[in-house]
Amino acid sequence: MSVRDLIILGCSSQQPTRLRNHGAYLLRWNQEGLLFDPGEGTQRQFIFADIAPPTVTRIFVSHFHGDHCLGLGSMLMRLNLDRVDHPVHVYYPASGKVYFDRLRYGTIYHDHVHVIEHPVAKEGIVHQDETFTIEAKFLSHGVDNLGWRIQEGDTVKFDKEKLAAHGIKGTLVRDLQEKREVMIEGKKIKLEEVSWKRKGDIFSYVVDTKYCQNAIDLARGAKLLLCESTYLEEHADLAANHDHMTAKQAATIAKEGGAQKLILTHFSARYRDLLPFKQEAEEIFPNVDTADDFRRFDFPLGDFF
Repeated sequence: MSVRDLIILGCSSQQPTRLRNHGAYLLRWNQEGLLFDPGEGTQRQFIFADIAPPTVTRIFVSHFHGDHCLGLGSMLMRLNLDRVDHPVHVYYPASGKVYFDRLRYGTIYHDHVHVIEHPVAKEGIVHQDETFTIEAKFLSHGVDNLGWRIQEGDTVKFDKEKLAAHGIKGTLVRDLQEKREVMIEGKKIKLEEVSWKRKGDIFSYVVDTKYCQNAIDLARGAKLLLCESTYLEEHADLAANHDHMTAKQAATIAKEGGAQKLILTHFSARYRDLLPFKQEAEEIFPNVDTADDFRRFDFPLGDFF
């Protein structure tokens, strides 16, 4: 089974601190590496996290404020230097195309990496295949800013007792999976008679936004929700003035969206201690934790509970 986890490469907001780097988040899932909002210094954070950069197959940029994209150019150059042989898909708001180009071609280098751009102009499903369905929605931050909802494809799981009852074993199991039916002693057995469908898990990413309906919609049914909580409730006025959220607002989104687990991130540099964020959020949504640089969170096949 492939690794399934979320690695926090940075969790600060507008500026890095002595303890927390600009935000960047790597989700390893179904043999792919999904990198969200590579801020300044992300390439170096991979080294400290002991993760090989070629793990990255897809990059998501929510918007083009510096703390969410200043590491994009260096990450693409690093993947180019490593001569990765897989394409690298990059999703970003279409209105930021000029900033994307500046970041990608800001220095001189021999361009070998195969970058596939996905500029997103309209919210909705922006990519769909057997592995993932990727949905984007615009958030409320004063600039074009996208939140992401990613769902893996459904998978067929066999009922071992039903297989045994029908005498289906060995290569017949493979035939059933490929052809969706097999003949056993003159009787046709269909795939759905001896199997069940496991619904694909959902990961949601909501950052740099005020509390809004689209954030709730993105969080709907998410197994894991990574959500900004830039401020504590005592600074709710700052959150409102700067188009951000508090820990309690993030917890409300998780509760209203029916998420299983909430990870808080994107903390203002004014805070050193992150425990109060967890404590405030727990008043509304109990299954919550705080990001911190190089923390890893499992993204299990089963439920968190």
